[in-house]
Amino acid sequence: MKKRETISSLQRAKGERKLVMITAYDALFASLFQESCDMILVGDSLNMSFLGEPDTLSATLEQMIYHTRAVCNGAPESFVVCDMPFGSTNTPDEALTHAVEVFRRTRADAVKIEGGAERADLVRHLTRNAIPVMGHVGLKPQSVRAEGGYKVQGRDEKSIERVLQDAAAIEDAGAFALVIEGVTPTLATLVTRECDIPVIGIGAGRETDGQVLVWSDMLGFFESFKPKFVKRYLNGAEQVKAAVATYAEEVRNGLFPAEEHCYR
Repeated sequence: MKKRETISSLQRAKGERKLVMITAYDALFASLFQESCDMILVGDSLNMSFLGEPDTLSATLEQMIYHTRAVCNGAPESFVVCDMPFGSTNTPDEALTHAVEVFRRTRADAVKIEGGAERADLVRHLTRNAIPVMGHVGLKPQSVRAEGGYKVQGRDEKSIERVLQDAAAIEDAGAFALVIEGVTPTLATLVTRECDIPVIGIGAGRETDGQVLVWSDMLGFFESFKPKFVKRYLNGAEQVKAAVATYAEEVRNGLFPAEEHCYR
């Protein structure tokens, strides 16, 4: 089935239209999102949202392949990006082996790799072997333990310069687009202006070329914590709880199933 977006169309969008990206982890929700969104990210955030883990590091390659297959099945017209999980891209050859596995077993259009200048050779190795790569700079969730927590970048000259260098290195290595996370709007604006490729923000202000959010955050299903950068467009958890409570009440009172729900 023909994709609505391609790498070429996404890159042409820079400066012309804002790009919309959302996470998804299964066929059902992917099918609901594909009409409105330009890209779907199968994020390693799945283990935080749906396994209750404190960070993204527990996601495995097998999990990412399974969920990417599901998303591709549910949204066959969408441009789908698979997060390469922690530990799957330690060396260029290892990254290529695992990215090839993703491409063989799913219909993903690209992979996403966290890291800056230190990952440039790795990104270059993949792109030279026909693996499209989306980069990820700024706050890097896979480095949260090494960096001692989730730390906003761009509040001092040193971090500003580092992120600018990271973005330039990843673009030069051949990435077709870039996610920038957890940085000040000023830094995100600088990166967006300096890069010729689309820059997708999350917790990075409005001046980027597009935005990405985790669906369970923006639809209000994840109640235990709401990041500052998240806007809840739906009180999903409250509505689900109310619907299930109504179902339970009707079962207990003998109101469900009614006549119209029975075979004759």
